[in-house]
Amino acid sequence: MTSSRLNYFGFTFLALLLSTLLMAQQEEDKTIPAKKKQPYLIILSLDGFRWNYPDQIATPNLDNIAKNGVRASLQASFPTKTFPNHYSIATGLYPDHHGIVNNTFYEPKRAVIYKIGDNSKVQDGYFYGGEPFWVTAEKQGVKTASFHWVGTTAPIKGVLPSIYKVYSPKPTGHQKVDSLIAWLQLPIEHRPHLITWYMPEPDGVGHDFGPESEAVHRKVQELDSLVGYFMDEINKLPISSEINIIVTSDHGMQEISSERVVLINQYLKKEYYQQILGSNPVYNIWAKKGYIDSIQYAFTQVKGIKCYSASTIPPHLHYMTNERCGDLVLLADSAYSIQMNKITIDAKEGTHGYDPANSNMNAIFFAQGPAFKKQSKLVNLQNVDIYNMICKIMNLNPAQNDGDNDGILLLQ
Repeated sequence: MTSSRLNYFGFTFLALLLSTLLMAQQEEDKTIPAKKKQPYLIILSLDGFRWNYPDQIATPNLDNIAKNGVRASLQASFPTKTFPNHYSIATGLYPDHHGIVNNTFYEPKRAVIYKIGDNSKVQDGYFYGGEPFWVTAEKQGVKTASFHWVGTTAPIKGVLPSIYKVYSPKPTGHQKVDSLIAWLQLPIEHRPHLITWYMPEPDGVGHDFGPESEAVHRKVQELDSLVGYFMDEINKLPISSEINIIVTSDHGMQEISSERVVLINQYLKKEYYQQILGSNPVYNIWAKKGYIDSIQYAFTQVKGIKCYSASTIPPHLHYMTNERCGDLVLLADSAYSIQMNKITIDAKEGTHGYDPANSNMNAIFFAQGPAFKKQSKLVNLQNVDIYNMICKIMNLNPAQNDGDNDGILLLQ
């Protein structure tokens, strides 16, 4: 046989062998699921944005998100305050279970007071229980970023977001949006896929002028315009079709009056307690030894407030099992207020912290993107359900939490 025929047969055999191996590899590949493309999710919180503001005030940009996705009335967790609820959204845990039990509280193990304005405490991971979604994501290889979300400047379980900003009131909303857009244009190996950002309004004007005021109406319209700018900038990105958006809030707002105020010092003797911490309408009380019953008795006949212990608090509040809650919690009924020594409320103001059963404490939830259904019906959701929803969108294994799958029902 000539050498040319040998070469021909050798080449043919090699080609058949390679073809057979390639076909076998293709068949094997069919049994291996393709690696999913990592989704994007951006979460904005508008502090104190009550669930029904968009029904009372023109909000075309939020309405557009609802039209293209979903809208819910979001029930806050007790106490319906800012730090506890932002961290409940983040962890899927009730405040009693994650440890941020109020905006201000006493930590008996360290004998210190946690305050939201004290950065030495706010940036100390010791105070934060549970596992917030940015820690879940970072542990599973997903880069995260945050512009002023509660807890993101503290190393929780030793983990921080890949990018984060220490809180400052100086950056404007437009500056925050510009930062987010810059993060989404980073090289893919540095680019965050899960981003949170926070705006402190309309909470401030709601406190100062009440939720039904013209000041709140103007601020809501201003924030809706900011949402419009944010969406416009997102839509300019080549990855815009891959980005999921959530716009939510921590709690609502209740109108209060100087005519319905209970002053604590009119009923409670100083020798009864060690600490009273909190703010209208909810205070935590640490009693002196032997005085728990005396404190409860002092408020028995006081109209407009309730004094609860661990054994008497209503189960739906999910509270008083954490030692940071104190011995007792003092809670005003809706529309009543509690202050320590004197009435400082003007004719009409606003506050929050009440029982979540008060629908005025409900927050907003708007969402759109490839992960979300399109449905026009307004649904009800609890904020502890958002953690599982986020994990589902981002293909993450969730940590243990108090939420259920109600949020996941809004997904495709």
